[in-house]
Amino acid sequence: MKVIQTRILIAKGKFAGSSYLSTLVKDVHKAISTVVWPAKSNIFSLNPVKKGNGVKPIKNNCMLHLEQKGWLLEHKMSLGSRIKPGSVDAVIKLDDGRYFAAEWETGNISSSHRAINKLAIGLLDGTLAGGVLILPSRSMYTYLTDRVGNYEEIAPYFPVWEHLDAIDGYLAVIEIEHDQLSSNVPFIPKGTDGRANI
Repeated sequence: MKVIQTRILIAKGKFAGSSYLSTLVKDVHKAISTVVWPAKSNIFSLNPVKKGNGVKPIKNNCMLHLEQKGWLLEHKMSLGSRIKPGSVDAVIKLDDGRYFAAEWETGNISSSHRAINKLAIGLLDGTLAGGVLILPSRSMYTYLTDRVGNYEEIAPYFPVWEHLDAIDGYLAVIEIEHDQLSSNVPFIPKGTDGRANI
């Protein structure tokens, strides 16, 4: 799996300028690079049939790599009196008690909005020092479950988060993509909930 780009939406304050943040982002990029298909391959190949592939299994190697680096998976954020936003895919605890989070969105575009808002709320609340949302490119999206969240579809809303001047911290969206297309590889299995089997 390759990273196409990292779009920084918020980078303000001490943590956002730290070398530790740079290390964490590199760790996430490295974790993304461990994502392969088929399972014993060295690269991520995608069978190029429109809406032919599932999405949930794609993130498994990434999450496993982060867990091996000391990250906590499916962490429930506690936001004081605020809404309970649900679990975050992966977090690592920082020395100051806050967390850095990584969300790999496998739901529809509405889920992508919820995921990035969850990270923004964590920054506002002070629970998070930073976070990244990982999304497929439009090219990759074509071959995945119908209506799965993707970079291009959420990009028009980036100014909303870029103008949250009250937030100190780091918020970014990472665009990912397959290494190659091949009709010789099996399809990635689909889930059974909602539109996952479409």
